[in-house]
Amino acid sequence: MEYIKNKILVYGRMIKFSHTIFALPFALSAVAMAWENHPPSAWDFIWILLAMVGARSAAMGFNRIVDADIDLKNKRTAIREIPSGLLSKKESFLFVVLSSLVFIFCAAMLSRLCLWLSFPALFFLLFYSYTKRFTKYCHLYLGFAICLAPVGAWVAITGTLSWSIIFLSLGLMTYITGFDILYSCQDIDFDKKEGLFSLPSKIGPEKAMRISSILHGCTFIFLLAMHATFGMHPVFLLFLGVIGLLLIAEHKLVKPDNLTHINMAFFHINSMISILLFIGVLTQGFLK
Repeated sequence: MEYIKNKILVYGRMIKFSHTIFALPFALSAVAMAWENHPPSAWDFIWILLAMVGARSAAMGFNRIVDADIDLKNKRTAIREIPSGLLSKKESFLFVVLSSLVFIFCAAMLSRLCLWLSFPALFFLLFYSYTKRFTKYCHLYLGFAICLAPVGAWVAITGTLSWSIIFLSLGLMTYITGFDILYSCQDIDFDKKEGLFSLPSKIGPEKAMRISSILHGCTFIFLLAMHATFGMHPVFLLFLGVIGLLLIAEHKLVKPDNLTHINMAFFHINSMISILLFIGVLTQGFLK
């Protein structure tokens, strides 16, 4: 039993399960927004939740396998589970396969449309692992792959698309892209040495951080557009105002010549932003 518990913890660390909190609230926000006209069943909620966990676990596990040799060379990432020997590539590959099957099965339980859409969605998520080898816009691709989550949740509940959810997804895409650019500033020297692509390593941290701040400005605008097109309660604007202040604080904490606070900005502030968004969507839903 202790062995199983330890293995679960190791797999959880490999995929950084705690980072699920970045995108999951956006997907749950889509469910909450659909609730008014398309009340989901308890099973719908469970399948969406499990599909999110399965898809993200598959994507993160696959990324760790593909990047294992690169991670071994990088002092910051050499302690990860595969390079350090805590997990083998074979174990990790089995984990990716099982996680992918969980995602596909959950999608099938939601609808036939979701089943068919699960295959291209999984492809986009897995393919991200190769983008750093050929494009400095890998951060944008990551944002795009992850922003499919709210759209997928909305389609699962309603069977349709709407501008409100597209704006929410665009908000998630620019939000993820922006903070991934900031996070990658830690590896500028390593990326240059290994011939890897990232925006900071190609155009410098100053310009990259400027682009990141513009993207986060777009995040705010897209969420504001979601509020307008969905006809949300004005109370959501209060939450959006706090989110805007947190985005500003994130860029105040991280400077081109000072990355000491990047983990605080990356995890703590971004966690608060995602959670606040979800609480704001729930609150306005109760007040409408």
